[in-house]
Amino acid sequence: MTTAKEALRVVGQAVIDKKSYLTDLDQAIGDGDHGINMARGFESVLKKIAVLDDNIDLTTLLKTVGMGLISSVGGAAGPLYGTAFLRASGVCAGKTEIDAVTAKAMLDAAIKGIQDRGKAKKGEKTMLDALIPASEAMDIAIKAGKTEVECLADAVQAAQKGVEYTKTIIATKGRASYLAERSIGHQDPGATSSTVMLEALYNYLK
Repeated sequence: MTTAKEALRVVGQAVIDKKSYLTDLDQAIGDGDHGINMARGFESVLKKIAVLDDNIDLTTLLKTVGMGLISSVGGAAGPLYGTAFLRASGVCAGKTEIDAVTAKAMLDAAIKGIQDRGKAKKGEKTMLDALIPASEAMDIAIKAGKTEVECLADAVQAAQKGVEYTKTIIATKGRASYLAERSIGHQDPGATSSTVMLEALYNYLK
């Protein structure tokens, strides 16, 4: 049975499984702790959601994830991802099923939260370079009448391209910005972890 609780467990576990990979990426251009912090955060979150009812409403579930990440993930990632989940939780209030339109609204709310918290925009070598293209791809897919899973597939593909794009640009936010031109050639860890989450959700739902 597909449940939001299990979907989030799968997403969290995917991030935990990529701990070393994300840390290696961050060691090249950042503090070197993105994977470590994200894994610690989701390990804490998974313990919190494990004790919740299997049919817990999505708003409460996402709020639990958001608050858990804010309290347990170090560095900038905790507040950014935590805010993203908290903002997304507000969009799905009262909904028992999530269609593509609602999913995109949740993603857009998450993006807005990240923009508000991080004062960043697309093209600055951040997670937004994966998430904004994902949202744009979902919009096109929805207008084309694609199914929820097809919309998510297009979003994942766009996010993956966004990760590749981050290799070509200079970082202007966070520790990576200190490297200036030397940050070119390295993919952004935040864009990567965002894409890992979208990939895990798609693989679970397809």
